[in-house]
Amino acid sequence: MLNSLLAFVQAGERVCPQPTKWNELWEMLPDRRRRGSGWEPPAPLILATWWDTPILAKVLRLREHLEWAHAKGVLPQVDAYIRSFSESEWAHVSDFTSRK
Repeated sequence: MLNSLLAFVQAGERVCPQPTKWNELWEMLPDRRRRGSGWEPPAPLILATWWDTPILAKVLRLREHLEWAHAKGVLPQVDAYIRSFSESEWAHVSDFTSRK
């Protein structure tokens, strides 16, 4: 299921969910905890970091969240949530490259 979901989230030049959806996804992850000044797993790259973070970093952070969901046994719920997004609820490569 994890490999299928990873392929799905990268289809059509998707990068990551739009900030609100990504934060909701992150809040679904069990056992989140403060780690120093940050979080484990790390928080989504939204708010002030949204426009300044490279695309690859966003892709890898989303992957980290999906792997966390898999390890914690909630991947089926996360999978259903992510697959319910409309295409407009995703950020795409062109959303970031067109700003240059």
